[in-house]
Amino acid sequence: MPQPDATAHATSEVIAQRIEALFGEPLAELEALAANAPDATLLAALTGSHSDLALAERNIAFQLERLRELTAPEREIGRFTAGHILDCARRIAESVATRDAYAKSTGAVLRGLRRASAPDTQPPSPPVPAAPATATSRTR
Repeated sequence: MPQPDATAHATSEVIAQRIEALFGEPLAELEALAANAPDATLLAALTGSHSDLALAERNIAFQLERLRELTAPEREIGRFTAGHILDCARRIAESVATRDAYAKSTGAVLRGLRRASAPDTQPPSPPVPAAPATATSRTR
């Protein structure tokens, strides 16, 4: 039985790397942190989107493998098998659309975010005093 393509999960891996780079922690730790945080956090939304994206990619790989089994050269395609082939093709199309939608929206969010720079270790410089106001005198 052939193994699924090694690039099958490339999109979710890229998104995972971008999330890790943004938050500076491994994805597993970020997912655990998000699980303990309120649902309305950006981290929870990003890790949830990544999880859904990875699920869609796994389903694509599974359905492709099933489709390869059903269409193997030594296999006869009858009415029963044809129905399974169509079902696999439909599921692949749905999963590709799901993957692409999650990749597009999550990627757009990640492109809009930047990692905050570390706070300065030097104390802030004292504020510059404002220039004295010039006195104006009235003349009659």
